[in-house]
Amino acid sequence: MNYRFLRDNLLIVIVLSSLFACHRKRVLREREIVGDVRQLSEVIPENITERLEYIADNQDVMEDSVPAISSAVLNYFYQQSNNNPVWSSEGVLDGQADSMFYYIMHADEAGLRPADYHSAALERAITQVRDDAAAKKDATLWAQIDVMMTDAFMKMVTDLRFGTGPRDSITLRKDSVYSDTLLTNYLTSALHQHIIGPTLRAQEPQYQGYQLLKSAWTNFKGKYSLMKWDSLPLSYTDTSAFRQQLINRLVQSGHLDTSGGHSADTALMKKGIKAFQQEFNMYEDGQAGKKTLQALNKSFADWEAQVAVNMDRWRKLPDSLPQRFIMVNVPGYRMDLWDSNMVVVTSKVIVGAPRTRTPLLNSRMTNFVMYPYWRVPYSIAIKEMLPAIKKDRGYLAKKNLEVINGNGDAVDPGSIDWNKLNKNYFPYVLRQMDGLENSLGIMKFNFMNKYSVYLHDTNSRGLFGNSYRALSHGCVRVQQWDSLSMYLTKGDTRHPRDSMRKWLANGEKKQIDIQRGVPIYFRYFSAEGRDGRLVFHEDIYGEDKVLRKQMKR
Repeated sequence: MNYRFLRDNLLIVIVLSSLFACHRKRVLREREIVGDVRQLSEVIPENITERLEYIADNQDVMEDSVPAISSAVLNYFYQQSNNNPVWSSEGVLDGQADSMFYYIMHADEAGLRPADYHSAALERAITQVRDDAAAKKDATLWAQIDVMMTDAFMKMVTDLRFGTGPRDSITLRKDSVYSDTLLTNYLTSALHQHIIGPTLRAQEPQYQGYQLLKSAWTNFKGKYSLMKWDSLPLSYTDTSAFRQQLINRLVQSGHLDTSGGHSADTALMKKGIKAFQQEFNMYEDGQAGKKTLQALNKSFADWEAQVAVNMDRWRKLPDSLPQRFIMVNVPGYRMDLWDSNMVVVTSKVIVGAPRTRTPLLNSRMTNFVMYPYWRVPYSIAIKEMLPAIKKDRGYLAKKNLEVINGNGDAVDPGSIDWNKLNKNYFPYVLRQMDGLENSLGIMKFNFMNKYSVYLHDTNSRGLFGNSYRALSHGCVRVQQWDSLSMYLTKGDTRHPRDSMRKWLANGEKKQIDIQRGVPIYFRYFSAEGRDGRLVFHEDIYGEDKVLRKQMKR
């Protein structure tokens, strides 16, 4: 007999057995019924210990398949109480457990998902201990409730403060996690002082914009959460059949009333479409066009997700912003200048088209220029202007453009062989002279950024009347440029208002340095709250779609 062979194989069996034993998932006991509820305090700690070990062995996933915040912080918290329960006593839930359970079941009102906080498992377990006499004496069930409640509190505190979406290059909040000690202190204090609700609410953004969005979302949810509606085809040939489908869809969401013998004629149907378009912030033409049909086909869950991603964007801001700042909401086509918690200047804006997006950024406005030159960006000069110049040499004069060489000198356009120029060889800069026809208009507002974008007036002011205003090459055109410039120099004795008016009237080219640089933020809020109702904006750049995927919404 080959004893060496047997010995080696026996060693392999022992090693493999050890490995399998190490990776075998710990099994939780199903029930542990005590004779009297007063005995629960003796048995629950052992069950809590078992659950904490289970979570650690199961890669921080709890028994309901929902990830825990971390086994480390849960262990740290329970070490402070010797693994005793903190949410119940002798078979009775503490009042703070009721508060916690309420916030879990209503997490969606803050843009969070109840399922992330063990809502289903907790609802089952709490129902059992309340309705079933035997379950009331089950130590395993009370341990499950305790650990899940603790985990839910810690996760919700974290998510309400920092959000569930990823941090990005414009996230202003410097911190991103709470320490184990701080989470433990939060929960301990909240339980002892009976302030679970206030503690959770204190984590949410206190900005007016967030609070208005949250309030409007609650109203929207109350109106639409229980409604069901049919989907409509985006393309159709049978006009009569489609008309009936459209009527049914508008009736289902309460935008059309055909009761009381009212026939849904064309005029009434158009009125219903307009009612829907008005509520969902769309161009009110009464026509079931592509964008309107897409909006009609959105489910309640789609609208809910759009609100959730925008709540998350508010959580990426710090606890407070400067006293004075400019906020540009790109999909909302609006600029607001805030001063001392009030909007002092507001304006419609035109932003970058989807192919030439306005970037999201943080910066500080330092100056503005009256009657500026426009140095045409290279991409525009090559892609748009060079082909036009090759077709028509008079294009430069029509657009008030001059050609500047590498030395900064103006060059006679007639001396250039334009047919030899292309994207690989273009040793010039095109500069549009100042004046009313300048693409930048009368004023340009400067702030440092790597994208070479700025705020400016425009010579195409009629475009501010459009409902869709994603039309620029990336810079932001401001309708109320005059009000903005006057407020930025308010109280600045170097630039009296009378002098500013005089310079503008005379067409003088001036650079005005702002006495105190003003922080400026470009953000992407596609849902807002106004007067208790939600205002949705089109996801012009697909940013919502990306964030929904990252947040698994």
